[in-house]
Formats: sequence, C-alpha cells, structure tokens
Amino acid sequence: MSAILLAVFDDYEVAERIRTELVRDGFPTDRVELTAACESGRASIEPAGSAHERYLQYFRTLFSDDGERECAERLADRVDHGAATITVHPRGLIEATRATEILEGAHPAQIAKHDLANHALEHAAARHEQPWIRNFWIDSRSSADCLYCRLFEGHSMADG
Repeated sequence: MSAILLAVFDDYEVAERIRTELVRDGFPTDRVELTAACESGRASIEPAGSAHERYLQYFRTLFSDDGERECAERLADRVDHGAATITVHPRGLIEATRATEILEGAHPAQIAKHDLANHALEHAAARHEQPWIRNFWIDSRSSADCLYCRLFEGHSMADG
C-alpha cells in the first residue's frame, strides 16, 4: 500500500471544501477521496451487508498493518456518527507536505497517516519542484526548423 494521509472532519461541508481545495491545488481527483454517510465514495463498492461494514473494509484497505486495525474501526465508527473523512494518496514528499499543510490548516478532528516514508514514485516525473516541461523548452534563437533538428543542432547525420 502506498502513502496515505487521512483527515477526519466533524462537518461534511468543511470536508467537501477541503477536497475541492486539494484538487484546485493540483492533486488528481483519483488521489483525493471523501467518505461520509451522505457520500460514501470508494467505500460504497466494498462487498458488505451494511454501511458500517463497507466503511470498515474500506478503512482496513487503507490502514492494513496489524497495528492499524483499531484505527480502521474508529474511523468507521466516526463516519457512522456523522463525521466525514478526506483521504489523500500523495505521490512523494512534496505532495505529502502540501497535503499535510492543507489538511492541518482546516483544523480536522484527527489526522491519520500510513506509510508516509514510502516515496517511491516521487521522482517518476521529475526530481525537482519545477515543471518537467521546462526541460524541453526550445530556444527560439535557433535556426533549425523542426523540433528534432533543434534538439540535435550541431550534429550531422554522419556523426551517427
């Protein structure tokens, strides 16, 4: 399982606002989840006979370590009693830090963390905070007509 940040809010509207803020900040919609009695999200697809059992199964998939079973049970109970949770699946230290700032700034009732040391995908796109596209910016002062000619300007086909 990958890194997870989960915040519990006693007010559904606050949780909904924070989900929107995370998406506006750049988090992909498939990495931000809201779970509440009125909007059960991914918990709704769990095979179970009751809403509580679906919440419990869902939170157990997020918090799967042996020592986290009690955390999953508490989270399911909180949702049963009207709380809403926002779950973020950050892809690295930069996203984990930013998600933590946004979640803590909303003053949640509780924050639960899982495997935040797992940052294996952080460098899948770039090793820095700058957008990767800037690495492909072509200098307009070049005399070459096409992208490939500009990328390999100064090399001839005979160079191999």
